[in-house]
Amino acid sequence: MANIITGIRILCSIALLAVSPFSLAFYALYLTAGFSDMIDGTVARKTGKVSEFGSKFDSIADFIFVAVCLIKLIPVLHIEKWLYIWIVLITVIKAINIVSGLKKYRRIVFVHSILNKITGVLVFVLPLTLRFLELRHTAAFVCTIATIAAFQEGYVIRTKGQEC
Repeated sequence: MANIITGIRILCSIALLAVSPFSLAFYALYLTAGFSDMIDGTVARKTGKVSEFGSKFDSIADFIFVAVCLIKLIPVLHIEKWLYIWIVLITVIKAINIVSGLKKYRRIVFVHSILNKITGVLVFVLPLTLRFLELRHTAAFVCTIATIAAFQEGYVIRTKGQEC
């Protein structure tokens, strides 16, 4: 059941590609995808169906959702150059973390830390605030937390044992 819920997030993400940003359909798909992300892990734990596959599937679904949202939102938002640079730097740190995990553990490592979860929630909420909060302020806050989370993730990958 949890994997079905995760699959719904992937389907909603793909469907977002076909709708206009900030339309009613966009918000319906966006909120459904976000809600599925909030409940799939809970359902897996409550039903005793937590698995390595489910964890990886969830991370892949998260990646697809974020990538689609960036594809849809970046062209319609006025994003200042410094913010683009910051987002690229966070992406570089995350890429280094992926390479580090591959080198150390011979597999892609996803760190489900509290800071990564907080970052995910903040990134999810950010588009919902665009109509009443200034993007440069909210994005700076989200990027600050995301940067700290990315460095923490790298630290965990490089210093922890096989529990990563």
